[in-house]
Amino acid sequence: MGLKDFFKNRQLKKAAKQQIEMPSIELKSIPSDETLCTLWTKCQSCNQLLYTSELKKELSVCKHCDHHSRLTAMERIEQLVDYGTFIEIDYDVLPTDPLTFSDLKPYKDRLQHAEKSSSAKEAIVTGIGSIDNQPVAIGSMEFQYIGGSMGSVVGEKITRLIEKAIKKRLPLILISSSGGARMHEGILSLMQMAKTSSALKELHDAGLLYISLLTEPTFGGVTASFAMLGDILVAEPKARIGFAGRRVIEETIRQKLPKDFQTAEYLLLNGQIDMVVHRKELKKVFSDLVRLHTQNDKKFFFNDELVLNVKDTPLLAKV
Repeated sequence: MGLKDFFKNRQLKKAAKQQIEMPSIELKSIPSDETLCTLWTKCQSCNQLLYTSELKKELSVCKHCDHHSRLTAMERIEQLVDYGTFIEIDYDVLPTDPLTFSDLKPYKDRLQHAEKSSSAKEAIVTGIGSIDNQPVAIGSMEFQYIGGSMGSVVGEKITRLIEKAIKKRLPLILISSSGGARMHEGILSLMQMAKTSSALKELHDAGLLYISLLTEPTFGGVTASFAMLGDILVAEPKARIGFAGRRVIEETIRQKLPKDFQTAEYLLLNGQIDMVVHRKELKKVFSDLVRLHTQNDKKFFFNDELVLNVKDTPLLAKV
């Protein structure tokens, strides 16, 4: 019996019992399948049923097994930045079909379907916000949009965000969740690896902080470019991070890989990332890192004027 059928049958039995015991009371309509399924969420790790409202309060972390569920791009940003301070930029930069690509269906149709299913216009959201009153440039990838794949628009938006961070002397935070480069755009998608890496070199030369957050999953061209170029590499617990998939590697080298291979903990143990941080601690850790690494560089430019405190700006408007 599926989850929908379980809740539907339970509601029907409850309604029938109520009708027998109190026939004079008018029964309310039975909730739809969609309504019932939104009340509960099944943990993808331990299969426990969780109240969706309680799960949201726990930042989508299972209270039974501590599994970190995937989040949308905006959910991640809202969990990190101060309330009301995030201003999205470059939201009008939209994908096209430069190669007129088609596999099982045209690329244009895939883009339209991805926008409807994810409620996002591309696989990344970028903007300016503040963490504990410290202004930052932040971008978060949207895995629900074609697997968070990096196309030409994703690379362009990341590059523009980096340029904005350089101009305004802001620390940069990028949150990765991706299957890699978007093959529907061919070489144009692969060029974004060099494009974003080059922009990050300019950020480094400007002496600005770049924190990269790696979440479940981060693979392919994203891992091979901007995701692993951070000054500080942070990952969520048990997040899978790598270039090629486990099965592909095992078939290539013809060896069995360790059980925890490509997990955040494995990478930390082997010195490939700097820390693994629980989702509930991320905002505090990021706040401390930004404060530590920018304490001697507090210049923030708003409308080409020097601002020493983010409170002096109207919620970072007109960024």
